Amino acid sequence: MGAVLNEEEKRAHLREVIADFDTAMLITHADDGELRARPLALAQTKDDGVIYFPTSLTSPKIRELEADPHVCVTMQDKRRFVSISGRARIMRDRPIIDALWTESWKVWFPQGKDDPDLALIAVIPNAGEYWDNKGGKGLAYLFEAARALVSGTTPSDQDDQRNAKVPV
Repeated sequence: MGAVLNEEEKRAHLREVIADFDTAMLITHADDGELRARPLALAQTKDDGVIYFPTSLTSPKIRELEADPHVCVTMQDKRRFVSISGRARIMRDRPIIDALWTESWKVWFPQGKDDPDLALIAVIPNAGEYWDNKGGKGLAYLFEAARALVSGTTPSDQDDQRNAKVPV
């Protein structure tokens, strides 16, 4: 097991893990009270932890967010997982949209960055959690898991370098 990370190191590592993703699942509360998850392109994650997504103002998620701004954002690949809880805001700020605009968004906004239907969802996080089993940390965990299997125990999930709850 590695050294225990302090809160700022955990936040920095969480931002590093998120930076590797270009898509995330945004989970909202639907009109009927059920949870609804949908994939969205990540526009940017700021150093303060705010996550931006491009969105259409006519999307049902806008109504859902206006009714209940509490959201969860999740990301996953083969060895890394992220979960962020927070509150969402709809932003129509054209200078920020201009700064974040990428041509790949033209698929959804054919009029470009001036498309009147284009807005941003800003997720202001309350807390985050990551599981990072990539690289050497993942290899160390595989050995720990194999040792646990042979000994009839369970592997530890307390490695602060690999897994952490992060107040944001």
